[in-house]
Amino acid sequence: MKKPEMILFDYGHTLLCESDFSTLNGTKALMPHIISNPDGLTAEQIDVFVKGIYKELYRARQIQIEVHEHNAERFAYEYLGIEFDIPYQEVEEIYWKATTPGDIMPHIDELIDYINSIGIRSGVVSNIGWSEKALTDRINRLIPRNRFEFIIATSEYVFRKPDRMIFDLALRKARLTADKVWYCGDSMKNDVIGSPYAGLFPVHYDEKEIENLWADKEKSPETDFDYLPITDWRQLIEYLHSCDDQ
Repeated sequence: MKKPEMILFDYGHTLLCESDFSTLNGTKALMPHIISNPDGLTAEQIDVFVKGIYKELYRARQIQIEVHEHNAERFAYEYLGIEFDIPYQEVEEIYWKATTPGDIMPHIDELIDYINSIGIRSGVVSNIGWSEKALTDRINRLIPRNRFEFIIATSEYVFRKPDRMIFDLALRKARLTADKVWYCGDSMKNDVIGSPYAGLFPVHYDEKEIENLWADKEKSPETDFDYLPITDWRQLIEYLHSCDDQ
């Protein structure tokens, strides 16, 4: 197989993971910035309400429509009468970092260094409600040597994977045809089955030793297209090394 000109990556459990996830820690980090709390709610009470809002958002996301975190935050906090001394962009950043600081997936930095060294372009397409700025800041902090040309957060574009529209957007940003682009992700439904709708070649990353909070739990279905299954990013380095340059 010929090497791709570009590789696009998912975010969650592909580039980075979110261990020790605690929404309560996120809410506690925001408490010093609250300037109005008319009902005197505790961090625990606020956390329960906000989590209930996110459960409602899950229904919208099931029909492949993304909702921006700022909209959810604004509804939840204004409903409770809570006001902050900082804008919602800072609310988001403080909350997300305190909820989970994030960490890189094993050997992803080695893969990024390798594709950079051989001139393969790269980018990110993530199903995520966090803002593109917050996502970009997190990726750049944890994978500082990346050369991602763009980082697409579906929060900014309404459509979410597996809708082909979001993959088509990435191709237009890259100014490449689909046959020159691979897509790497951990979700069978969103990534492996979704990306071929737009003509991309899918790579399914399924690392068994770390709890996967995002990937589908069902067994891989029968597919009528080729894809590359891997369990270690170093396997992709080896595969790329063996690919035809012609």
